[in-house]
Amino acid sequence: MATYFMFGSYSHDSIRKISSKRTDETKELIEKHGGKLTAAYALLGEKDLVLIVDLPNTEQAMKTSVALSKMLGVGFSTLPAVSVETFDTITEDL
Repeated sequence: MATYFMFGSYSHDSIRKISSKRTDETKELIEKHGGKLTAAYALLGEKDLVLIVDLPNTEQAMKTSVALSKMLGVGFSTLPAVSVETFDTITEDL
């Protein structure tokens, strides 16, 4: 499994539909794509929320990002993430 940070921006319409039910639907959709929602945070500033998601691969991350955007009306920027320890291992021979 790979970790992805999904930064979201609400549309005017999606703000009106915020609810715990939609949060549950979000978790279900991520699981349908073989993933797990590990954390979700509301933000102040340029982005409105961030989801931290474990997914099998980049293809599933792309599918999940588009499916969530269609379902929620939220635009997502989805970025792969690796732990600092993994990054250190990857780059130690450079």
